[in-house]
Amino acid sequence: MVSGHHHHGHGHGHDHDHGHGHGHGHSHAHHAPPERWDHVFAIGIGLNLAYVVAEGAAGFLFGSVALLADAGHNLSDVLGLAVAWGGAALARTAPSKRFTYGLKGSTILAALANALLLLVAIGAIALEAVQRFGAPAPVSGPSVSAVAAAGIVVNAVTAWLFARGRKGDVNVRGAYLHMLADAIVSAGVVAAGAAIWLTGIAWIDPLTSLVIAVVIFWQTWGLLRETVEMALAAVPRGIDYDRVKEALATLPGVATVHDLHIWPMSTTEPGLTAHLSMPAGHPGDGFLHAAQAMLHDRFGIGHATLQVETGAACALADDGRV
Repeated sequence: MVSGHHHHGHGHGHDHDHGHGHGHGHSHAHHAPPERWDHVFAIGIGLNLAYVVAEGAAGFLFGSVALLADAGHNLSDVLGLAVAWGGAALARTAPSKRFTYGLKGSTILAALANALLLLVAIGAIALEAVQRFGAPAPVSGPSVSAVAAAGIVVNAVTAWLFARGRKGDVNVRGAYLHMLADAIVSAGVVAAGAAIWLTGIAWIDPLTSLVIAVVIFWQTWGLLRETVEMALAAVPRGIDYDRVKEALATLPGVATVHDLHIWPMSTTEPGLTAHLSMPAGHPGDGFLHAAQAMLHDRFGIGHATLQVETGAACALADDGRV
């Protein structure tokens, strides 16, 4: 590699919204910086903890095993929210000599953990439902249904708080899905309770649970796939690899682009490295700044490292090699 000149886009605010109009058809999840979610996580955890305490107390009062079980289930939500918040908070850690990207990847790990937590919860719901086909739970009275109905509100409100971030940040989507799943579960429990109260058919309850489990599993599977892709450094879903390569190849003076890598540093920040072969000689820093600005504006890639090669072919020029 002759004169492999490295240049980094150093922290010039990768945090601001890049919401300028993009002329092409794919979305790139432009969003507010992750910091803004702190109060949402705090409100969500506070609401859910308060509800767990109230529901647990009601369970003891009415002697309802169902309410106590649901309180335990809502406690798992608090855990899910805490995991997502922890990931977002760790992601803001300053880079160190060991963790040169800071701990940005924590959001990916948190989203992955949340997807796995949800799968465990679904397994528990399904198992309980199958057992209840054999031994139906006693019909809960209106008072128990009323407490469970409050759970719909708590979970739905929390899900709604996260709703606007679910497209742009997989970590927020994990928290959102967890809350939405629970709102649906609570709604199903209340509806099934009412139906049994009216008809006396006990198997309505476990059947509802199984249907709910299937619906949540279908949603969670998508979340799990996307987070595993991120953990394996796949190109983020909002970015078209070919378009990025073409955009770099058409820059003035660039003959070929090779060794192009695009990966998620966190659930919201993509990184990019590429080698540009420029036979006419090194174009200077102005070119690199312009190239980085283009990647930022068109594709939302804030951290790009470009290596310019002016002489003989690079050993990594063959796309089959990594």
